[in-house]
Amino acid sequence: MHELGVILEVIKTVENFAKSNGLTKIDTLVIQVGELSSMIPRYIEACYPAAVDGTLLKDTKLKIEVLPGNAICTKCGKVFNLVENSSKCPKCGSTCWEILCGKEFVIKEIIAC
Repeated sequence: MHELGVILEVIKTVENFAKSNGLTKIDTLVIQVGELSSMIPRYIEACYPAAVDGTLLKDTKLKIEVLPGNAICTKCGKVFNLVENSSKCPKCGSTCWEILCGKEFVIKEIIAC
């Protein structure tokens, strides 16, 4: 489970941001995860409590927003969700496409008190 290592780095980044901006309490951390990324939201949620234990983020709520894995068909130009359509264009059936979004892993918001 590589999610733990990534979340530990996120925590370091957020703590550094908090310290450099004089924040003493963070209420919510919002992360965006693309559905095509290698990060699995339920694993992030599972390891988060242990990862923040003893840190500035120990009482912080975690919110995960899953971003769709969209592609554009190179044959007909249709934009579609790869996961929902089993990687085939729903308009023409082509498997020739380019990914538009869905591989992201981003700290979207740090909501401080």
